[in-house]
Amino acid sequence: MSDPFGTGTAESSPTIDRATVRSFNAFTTGFWSGPSSRMAWWLTIGLAGCLILKLGVDVALNRWNRWFFDALERHDAASAGFAALAFVVLIFCIAAVGVSIVRTRETLQVRWREWCTARLLDRWIARQRFYRMVVSPTGMANPEYRISDDVRMATEPLVDFAIGLFTAVLSASTFVVILWTVGGELDVRLGGVQIQVPAFMVVGALVYGVIVSAFMPIVGRHLSGAAAAKNESEARFRFEMIRLRENAEAVVLSQGEGNARDRLDKTYSALVRDWLSVVRQHARVTWLMNANSSLVPVVPLVLAAPKYLAGELSLGEVMQLASAFAQVQIAIGWLVDNYWRLAEWFASARRVVELVDAFEETDRSAAGAAPMLERTPSPDAHVHLEELRLTDASGRVVIESAEASFAPGDRVWLTGEPGTGKSTLVRAMAGLWQWGEGRIFMPADRQLVFLPAIPILPAGKLEDALIYPLPSGARTRGDIVSALHVCGAGHLTRRLDESARWEQALSGGEKQRLAFARVLAMKPQIVVLEDALSGFDDATQIILFEALARELPSATIITVGGASTLAQHHTRRFMLVRDDAGSVQLVERDMTRHETRRRPSLANVEKLTIGEKHD
Repeated sequence: MSDPFGTGTAESSPTIDRATVRSFNAFTTGFWSGPSSRMAWWLTIGLAGCLILKLGVDVALNRWNRWFFDALERHDAASAGFAALAFVVLIFCIAAVGVSIVRTRETLQVRWREWCTARLLDRWIARQRFYRMVVSPTGMANPEYRISDDVRMATEPLVDFAIGLFTAVLSASTFVVILWTVGGELDVRLGGVQIQVPAFMVVGALVYGVIVSAFMPIVGRHLSGAAAAKNESEARFRFEMIRLRENAEAVVLSQGEGNARDRLDKTYSALVRDWLSVVRQHARVTWLMNANSSLVPVVPLVLAAPKYLAGELSLGEVMQLASAFAQVQIAIGWLVDNYWRLAEWFASARRVVELVDAFEETDRSAAGAAPMLERTPSPDAHVHLEELRLTDASGRVVIESAEASFAPGDRVWLTGEPGTGKSTLVRAMAGLWQWGEGRIFMPADRQLVFLPAIPILPAGKLEDALIYPLPSGARTRGDIVSALHVCGAGHLTRRLDESARWEQALSGGEKQRLAFARVLAMKPQIVVLEDALSGFDDATQIILFEALARELPSATIITVGGASTLAQHHTRRFMLVRDDAGSVQLVERDMTRHETRRRPSLANVEKLTIGEKHD
């Protein structure tokens, strides 16, 4: 079935495969090397030491069983009382070791998850992948779920599995020796023939454990795929709710609540079906797990009963054998007890691996679908477009030809019919569009600020929102207050220390004024306005634009579209024109005569001066 989340399905990958495990290990084991290695190894060695201490306490408890029950069988009150006092000390040791294991284990899990999450976030943010994965046809929707939840579900159980495996090996080797030495051999008479079974308790424990473990993969063979499908449905449901919240105003204005509820109902119904599939598979596994937990205490007593009735074993030895048998079953049956979590772990590990692969695939598909734009530092303070040809991700041409040079102080008006690629052109200049060919020369030391119709206002203090994305304190309070007054938002100065969700607390006009105030406070060298004035009347648009030009006289300001009343406030006008063949060209028009001008080439860049016009 289709999978817009790129998560895989139960049908496509129902079993644990080695390739995914190898890829997951290659990505996550770097925690034990590099800057984090010292902390990682200290936690790992400390956890191993605690597990060894736990084994010692378990062996002591096993010996205590023999001591106490032998005392009861002999009616030795003094020995039984001393054993009871020793048990108090033993309980304290068990609790102390348990606390140490929990503290060390959970710290290791948190630190490992922290390392993996940081590495994924670095890759997600780097090279603008968080944006490119949205616009790329090979991108993956909802990666944040994988980063936040799947990393946790893929690292935490793995630490528990390692603990279980390490403990299983130590316990099996230790308690098998106890079964061998205490149980001895068993004489069995079959058909008049005396047969001696050496280490019969060991043989019984191994045979029983292998039989139970062999049935688990058969009974739970579909559990991994069901868990993967369930995780995918969880991601879909969360995505639908997030999308509803982010588009709440548009939904309400279009009276789309009913449609939104229907979409949520359908998504959640699919989630319920996948969960019920997991429940059915889990129920099948529980048959075996519950039967096993009921048989483990009884089987060693049945095996030891003939020797006990023959007087060859004391009651204490029988109880010691029963305890050792149970420990060996815990070791052998580690897969039985953890198969459910192992299936869920693999489902999450696969989703993490798919996300890592998606990062690389986004880069490969972008490079392979169409030639990539070449972005290089400009040799001067100008922005240069040389032999620029923009396409979409599939290679379809959006703008056939674009050449221009924008100098500091230029006020550029970019116009064109809808669909000619105005937004595509400015996004290419901002580095958000990578498909096409040609060269874009951007001044390396000049900051570019993009003002959309709906500016981003992060939650928190209003003062910090006004200088986003700069860190707190990067601009003085005086600069911020002055910028607010210039943009007609002086009434907000009293709320600079107030914290709120500003995208909801302010009106559309206030948010756009704050966006202009942010530009004035940050003082960038290149400003791109895309519908940033659309919420104002003509007079207010002129006032705000003149304020921007006055406060930033050396900045290059590029206005995309907008009202014709702003035309006279620009120094240059560029148009995206569609010819009879359907191709789009970027041409410069004279601001008064509307004549096409020739663009200066980069070869003549030395002749350019600030504010100079060229024919």
